[in-house]
Amino acid sequence: MFAILANVIYRQHYINNMFFKCTIKDVNSAKKFDPASPGCIMLYFTYPGVIALRRHRTAHWLWKKGLKTLPRFISYRTRRKTGVDIHPGATIGKGVFIDHGMGVVIGETAVIGDNCVLYHGVTLGANTFEKVDRHPKIGNNVIMYAHATIIGPIHIGDNSIVAANAVVVKDAPANSKLIGVPAHKFQKQNDLSSSFR
Repeated sequence: MFAILANVIYRQHYINNMFFKCTIKDVNSAKKFDPASPGCIMLYFTYPGVIALRRHRTAHWLWKKGLKTLPRFISYRTRRKTGVDIHPGATIGKGVFIDHGMGVVIGETAVIGDNCVLYHGVTLGANTFEKVDRHPKIGNNVIMYAHATIIGPIHIGDNSIVAANAVVVKDAPANSKLIGVPAHKFQKQNDLSSSFR
């Protein structure tokens, strides 16, 4: 059964091409955002975030094709190997970097744009048990620092920063810098150190 499904996946030119392009962009993001990163081969095979994204893209493709069991199994095995818990239904853009990975949780209806960075412990969670659109929508070029928690079907605009340990429960426009519990927009733009971005 698994061999048949594997053949279906690998025969699809579209999925192979898309998968390859996304993986290359993910590896390049890892090189860009992690000064300690080794070469591309090491990133591809040893970085938990890169491994988790690579596996998620396969699971998500299967999920969109209507298969449910195999994607859940891939997600489960990925969580055990990397510490990153991504529901196969989550939509993730290209060039995403999950640094360290341990404790990252991304829910079923979450959407993450292109070129985002997630540090360890980031949660994109739900605020209801109902089977509705219940997870955050993250724009492009958003950085979510360690243990940032974003809850509910809210939108975080492009080029935003979510500080470490912030708890975001409301929409944030583009270019926001969110800190605190509950998170609020940081007002003094000039006081931010250059290392914060």
